[in-house]
Amino acid sequence: MQEHQEAMVKSLIAVAWADGRMDGEETEVIEALLSAFEVNTEDADSLRDYAKEPKKLEDVPLTDLSASDRRLLLQHAVILTYIDGEQSEEEVTVLGELVERLRIPAAEAKVLLEASEARAKRLLDLL
Repeated sequence: MQEHQEAMVKSLIAVAWADGRMDGEETEVIEALLSAFEVNTEDADSLRDYAKEPKKLEDVPLTDLSASDRRLLLQHAVILTYIDGEQSEEEVTVLGELVERLRIPAAEAKVLLEASEARAKRLLDLL
């Protein structure tokens, strides 16, 4: 597994834990990413173990992400926060922290967050 993929998955695990729990839908998203990244069994098992306990963004090496990976991570994170049907205050707070840690300029982050939120709501309508 490449470092940027690991950093992205670990970051999304931290976002999933933002509301104090990691439910089935969130686990499914992580599993889908492991599959999409074609993560080998050993690395996938390691990430599953990592996800068993609550994580925070401080636990994740975000410096392993390129500029485009950072923006992609933010978009995935927004969708993940809506996966259970609604976005909690804790999840909104974590997204704000993520924007800061990813060093995405505020104006750009606003556009990314709004577009990702609209996409997440459309996806919810499909479920």
